[in-house]
Amino acid sequence: MNRVMLIGRLTAKPELKYTGSNLPFARFSVAVNRTFNNAQGQRETDFINVVVWRKQAENVCNYLDKGSLVSVEGRIQTGSYDDKDGNKRYTMEVVADSVQFLESKSQSQSRSQSGPSPYDYQGQANDVSVADDPFADFGDSVSIDDNFLD
Repeated sequence: MNRVMLIGRLTAKPELKYTGSNLPFARFSVAVNRTFNNAQGQRETDFINVVVWRKQAENVCNYLDKGSLVSVEGRIQTGSYDDKDGNKRYTMEVVADSVQFLESKSQSQSRSQSGPSPYDYQGQANDVSVADDPFADFGDSVSIDDNFLD
């Protein structure tokens, strides 16, 4: 069974994009705190890439912003591609079936106006930009070999 459930905060405002057949989608990253402390007594954070499709993508882009608290339910999808230098690169992301907004717009706005929070992740890459998209140069479709794990 391939099921994933996450609760965390968006690292950047999602951007709505469209496939060649005009299907809306959005990619974003969710910062998820680990449930244990490391050897230095600090809690570490994982940054999980998520893709969402259709009406959910439109809703995510219209109503969420950097720092918004969300619950994501979906499945892990892996893939691979050859980069500009011919090196094989592997990808992993959560394909969301459901994105739930876990705070009201007023809670989100008051949090963002109160200044820095533990979710600013200083020293960490907290913006996912189009330049970081590994599939940006591949046009409308990407061919992924199902046997790359063998």
